[in-house]
Amino acid sequence: MNTILIDNEWSAASNGETIEVLNPCDGKPFTEISRGTAADIDRAIAAARRALDGPWGKLTATERGRLMQKLAQLIIDNTEKIAQIEARDTGKPITVARVDIGVVARYFEFYGAAADKVHGMTVPFMEGFNVRVERVPHGVTAHIIPWNYPAQMFGRTLAPALAMGNATVLKPSEDACLSGLEIAKLALEAGFPPGAINIVTGYGHEAGAALTAHRGIDFATFTGSPQVGKMVQEATAANSVPCVLELGGKSPQIVFEDADLAKAVPVVVKAIVQNAGQTCSAGSRLLVQESIYEKFVGMVAERFAATRVGTPELDLDCGPIVNKKQFNRVQQFINDTKASGVPLIAQGQLAPEASKDGYFVAPALFGPVPRDHALAQDEVFGPVLAVIPFKDEADAVRLANGTDFGLVAGIWTENGSRQQRLAKQIHAGQVYINCYGAGGGVELPFGGVKRSGHGREKGFLALEEMSTTKTIVQNYS
Repeated sequence: MNTILIDNEWSAASNGETIEVLNPCDGKPFTEISRGTAADIDRAIAAARRALDGPWGKLTATERGRLMQKLAQLIIDNTEKIAQIEARDTGKPITVARVDIGVVARYFEFYGAAADKVHGMTVPFMEGFNVRVERVPHGVTAHIIPWNYPAQMFGRTLAPALAMGNATVLKPSEDACLSGLEIAKLALEAGFPPGAINIVTGYGHEAGAALTAHRGIDFATFTGSPQVGKMVQEATAANSVPCVLELGGKSPQIVFEDADLAKAVPVVVKAIVQNAGQTCSAGSRLLVQESIYEKFVGMVAERFAATRVGTPELDLDCGPIVNKKQFNRVQQFINDTKASGVPLIAQGQLAPEASKDGYFVAPALFGPVPRDHALAQDEVFGPVLAVIPFKDEADAVRLANGTDFGLVAGIWTENGSRQQRLAKQIHAGQVYINCYGAGGGVELPFGGVKRSGHGREKGFLALEEMSTTKTIVQNYS
């Protein structure tokens, strides 16, 4: 299968090698992708550079926007086809996959409409001088995306880069990338010039490493683990290339005694069960005020126990973990937590149809979890929720900020003053009050602090990240 896209042409890897793609529902291979190498990265970056000097670089912002909105419509028109590909590749429920494809279309709609709305500025200066500041593309941008939301991430990273006029090189995950490849076919149909979008499939330690270390890139984005994020930052820093890193989280949901508990329960459960917990912003820590601990945890446990796991067509609460390595990691967390004596409060159910060879994990609710326990500190990236009691507002803030991460937080309280105090005190890139996630939030700047990374995606801030400024000074005296 030719899955490398360079100069609008699909090809095999330079060495002809491939990687098997496994179905997470049964562990069996069902197709293959090209195993791209450093040589393929060289070709992709050269194509992107030519695009900047050719037809792509000559398009106006309005023309770029029209292309992107045309692609958005093509995605909408092919939603079911792409969703079926996404569901099979990742194992997620088909309804979730359909929502994901709608979000991809929204990325291209949003940034397509924004492409010609990014303006420069003039600067008052000395007499006899004209000064203007223009916002310009970086040039060739590199994008490495993960396997948990392959379709969504395609749009999240490429749409703002393309809107600003960059030529892009994407390295998707070898574990799940087929929906992105299908969207790329639609981009060709929409009329994107050769070299504007280039894709090299392959392993992270081969194609990904070659991409981030390449002297031909001008900017990079990466979403993944803190460990790999550090390697990406070191590689790009060697060539003085800036980057945006989104590196996961251990996000708290903080529930106070005055919260609307009935409203909070379904949101709290969905925030960890959705996508089998394979979400960077998953609400993986549930902090509950002591006075309502037994009552609220009982409500959550009842809903948790009712969750069901199965194959995409069953359309249940969640599907499998994406690969065996991650499946084993999640299971190890569950086993270690049980062995350490932390009570298992509730656990979901696997559908009878779920294959024993699939990577299915029943959602698990543990608590009370000690504050220094691995389950309270480390990102599991699976459907495992740690419940921790707290005494008062000050204690809640200490707990919320008591990990190395700072991506998202949720606050559940009807006290308006407390809402604002906590929103200011919690270290996170996004804070939600009496809600969580807000439906994907293409318009909402997203990114973290501390080990959750730096820089911002989504919203208008992504357009600033995907561009730089040029100051032009004219002496007209």
